[in-house]
Amino acid sequence: MVYTNQMQPQTFIFFGTSGSGKGTQARFLIDELKKKDPKRRTLYLETGEKLREFASKDSFTSKKAKEALDAGSLMPEFLPVWVWAQFFIDNVKGDENVVLDGVARREHEAVIIDSVMKFYNRENPTIIFIDVSPEWATDKLEKRAKTEGREDDREEEIKRRMDWFEKNVVPAIKHFKSNPYYKFISINGEQTIEEVHQEILGKIGL
Repeated sequence: MVYTNQMQPQTFIFFGTSGSGKGTQARFLIDELKKKDPKRRTLYLETGEKLREFASKDSFTSKKAKEALDAGSLMPEFLPVWVWAQFFIDNVKGDENVVLDGVARREHEAVIIDSVMKFYNRENPTIIFIDVSPEWATDKLEKRAKTEGREDDREEEIKRRMDWFEKNVVPAIKHFKSNPYYKFISINGEQTIEEVHQEILGKIGL
């Protein structure tokens, strides 16, 4: 399918546990959108990256956010919501494709994303869930820790993130899956990167 300026702009929201490769797949999808629809802007928001960027600043709130990140603590809900709101307010003009990663990671935050989609008339937003088992993702993260020396991929931190995903993010995913406003697609993430990419393209019709 080739999008034209007469067609509705597209919205894609990625979900998946740490190690699922959703960030990589989001970037691949952005490249495809730019190739297929070069005249339309494609916006990308990765909440974690924006929060880390904010935490590097010198304000009192930024320093508090950095303390939370360094301790592996949860961010208070108002900060990610502020990141999303700022992103949409500053960037959305109504005719762009939007790709979101790391939004609505708690069920009550999903309701906020609902309000964003409807306020901006983002019709038929698509949820892309990269589905992998905890064991598969853990193995992936442990290998990454060895090759890249990632401090946040320590064994105890991996377990904490997996438990948090199951407790908080899974209910948010179920919210979107049961909401007819969204198109929900589940992708087998336990394939090669290219196979996952091709499955996504096939299921979204791109």
